[in-house]
Amino acid sequence: MTRIVILGISAFYHDSAAALVVNGSIVAAAQEERFTRKKHDASFPIHAIRYVLREAGVEFHELTTIAFYDKPLLKFERLLETYHAFAPRGLVSFVTALPVWMKEKLFMKDVLRRQLKTLGDAKVPMLFPEHHLSHAASAFYPSPFEEAAILTLDGVGEWATTTLCYGKSNTIKILKELHFPHSVGLLYAAFTYYLGFKINSGEYKVMGLVPYGDPHSPQTDEFRQKILSTLVDVRDDGSLLLNMDYFDFATQLTMTRDEKWEDLLGLPRRKSESEIQQAHMNLALALQQVTEQIVLILARTARQLTGSRNLVMAGGVALNCVANSKIQEAGIFEAIWMQPAAGDAGGALGAALAAFHIGHHQERTPIPGDAMQHAYLGPEYTDKEILNTAQKFNAPFHRFEEFSDLSVQVSEKIAAGNIVGWFQGRMEFGPRALGNRSILGDPRNPVLQKMLNLKIKSREEFRPFAPSVLLEDLQDYFNTTTPSPYMLFVAALRCELRQPEPEHYQALPLYDRLYHVRSDVPAVTHIDYSARIQTVTRESNPKFFQLLRDFKAITGCGMLINTSFNVRGEPIVCTPQEAYVGFMRTGMDYLVMGRFLFDRSEQPSLPAELVEQTFALD
Repeated sequence: MTRIVILGISAFYHDSAAALVVNGSIVAAAQEERFTRKKHDASFPIHAIRYVLREAGVEFHELTTIAFYDKPLLKFERLLETYHAFAPRGLVSFVTALPVWMKEKLFMKDVLRRQLKTLGDAKVPMLFPEHHLSHAASAFYPSPFEEAAILTLDGVGEWATTTLCYGKSNTIKILKELHFPHSVGLLYAAFTYYLGFKINSGEYKVMGLVPYGDPHSPQTDEFRQKILSTLVDVRDDGSLLLNMDYFDFATQLTMTRDEKWEDLLGLPRRKSESEIQQAHMNLALALQQVTEQIVLILARTARQLTGSRNLVMAGGVALNCVANSKIQEAGIFEAIWMQPAAGDAGGALGAALAAFHIGHHQERTPIPGDAMQHAYLGPEYTDKEILNTAQKFNAPFHRFEEFSDLSVQVSEKIAAGNIVGWFQGRMEFGPRALGNRSILGDPRNPVLQKMLNLKIKSREEFRPFAPSVLLEDLQDYFNTTTPSPYMLFVAALRCELRQPEPEHYQALPLYDRLYHVRSDVPAVTHIDYSARIQTVTRESNPKFFQLLRDFKAITGCGMLINTSFNVRGEPIVCTPQEAYVGFMRTGMDYLVMGRFLFDRSEQPSLPAELVEQTFALD
């Protein structure tokens, strides 16, 4: 057949990205932030586009179609109707937003052509699938299912905030959708804001805070009841209505009407970086309980509407791994698959796949496992490029001829308590590090969680860490049999691995609970004995699998701490230079890039100008 090459683009909101699909196969995908070093970069993803074209060996004029992940005209319609509905509230915001729309966003096709002009003058046809169709396509088409219910949940696209769809073969049929401003994603974002965190990035912190809430506290129950009675009306089918007297996001630059929230909850909005009190933890737990209730009802509605035994999910809310696990545990579906790049970055991939299967009417053949290539869709660097980085920094290193020898030695160093930066193969697509751009440690080490948060990641102490575990050993540690290759599910630690709780555990201060040794693998056990797991197989990542196997041979433990190779406020590293500078700026003990091992104790001091050049620091 004639080669069909489709470039997918998401841009101008947050987490801009590009993806390239050739004859239906996903060749490459990456977020713009990994190239610009600006966290959640919303700018046009020209660097990511150049990368995916280069990776595929495709020239711009060879593209069949360019697909943008939403419909700007429909989004502008929502903007106008929303400001009209809430007038005169939001007049200043409207006057601020209108010139940007009139100059740029309203004429997106022209904007895209101007931005792409540096790549060539070819008039490549453009398609604009709706935002939630892009999400649905990103979830269904790469999944292993011939047919499935599709659930997409996020803040908002054009009008839709939640959709229930049915996918079969190469088709996607939208069955029901919920419209702005009523949104579980925006509800979660509003609480993220009220709890003192930044929206579109702080939601992970709220999720990390949830287990510190006291499920038996009357305050937690009171918060939950007030949310359900006053802030959101949840219907029997999972649809919801937000009480917009309490929310400002429709017309203002803030999320909540703080005075009304404080009157309702008896708790003022927490200021960023201020002390986290038990009430904040209880509020986070109440929010999570409400979110899980909504998601579970929606899942049941999806099953009822489609009759399918399979479920796929995408949209930012699909990154809530605890809610995902509740669906799994409820047994509503026999099989569940989550798009690992579930947020807006994945919209670029979904737009490209929608263009191929729907726009070009191409058939689909599901691939066992999935078609995501284990999410390793980003750039890869050669030994020569790693060597060039070492020479640039005059960095001593040890080079191994055999990877197996390197793996054994690194396993021994981790077992001895060292923290290792691990840089291998193609960079991951999506928010999770899955063993190619990771920081690794020994999960049995009781001090490692604190050390990683404070000394390495420079982030809040309460943030948990995930274990990467050999799939063959999964049931030895956790009460689950379901693989979790993308860190999108949580599981409870087996009871025999848990340590007893001290008396009045829930009443203890935050950090007394946090640093209590809870299990035989305390560095990856959250305070509710759960963990967000990644299962690893030889097929998914041969090198990471070998490292886990070698670590197990030395220690008897078939898992490692795996956290993303970055520090707070920065994207995951992409290049060897970023990895080396990141290694030197933190307290990591060793860095592995390819077959090169760097020992911190042997490294010269890092020139300040190279740090600034690498990370574009002010």
